[in-house]
Amino acid sequence: MMTADSLLDVLGELFADEISIVVSNTREYIYYRPSKRVDLKIRPGDLVKEGSLAYKALTEGHKISEFIHRDMYGVPYHGMAVPFYDNHSIEGSVVAIYPAYTEGKSVVTLKTADGWVPVPFSEVKYLEVRERKTIVVSDRITGTHKNSLQNFEFILPHEQFIRCHRSYIVNVTKISEIYPDTHSTFLLRMNDGAEIPVSQSYSSYFRKMLDF
Repeated sequence: MMTADSLLDVLGELFADEISIVVSNTREYIYYRPSKRVDLKIRPGDLVKEGSLAYKALTEGHKISEFIHRDMYGVPYHGMAVPFYDNHSIEGSVVAIYPAYTEGKSVVTLKTADGWVPVPFSEVKYLEVRERKTIVVSDRITGTHKNSLQNFEFILPHEQFIRCHRSYIVNVTKISEIYPDTHSTFLLRMNDGAEIPVSQSYSSYFRKMLDF
């Protein structure tokens, strides 16, 4: 008779290119099979992380489907988690994890005082959250957008745009200089003269992505 682990392995093999599978009990992960596209480096025995999809499914008691920021496991991802029960008591969760693909778009449409202006990704310098608004600064125009920075992390090309602060995403091709700063880990001087901080929580990932 096929065991639960064998069944999960078979299911994992079916979706190995696209979907990682994670199973937890109420405290720790008990099974993990990474896909070829995204590996969260989870190991059986690791405690379920607060804020993760598994944690949310266990604590909220229902299916969770959302985008998870790269702060959690080093890479951004989309996923779905479902709790499972025994006699009306939550026993654990099953999570399917998908890579954070771009949506195939090539422009971001900014709201301005006169209407809306489509701006190619390549022209965007940086995005900033200010007073609960997402402000997008491009080579030729500045406007606002309804999306949060977390949503933009999913949409924007990952080889070009990097989150460097809870309030900023930058286009790395628009950075003129990087230098140390006493108030943050680094300051970025953009090609328009703007200075953008790299916070401590993003500094390791930022350095890794820019290889310095």
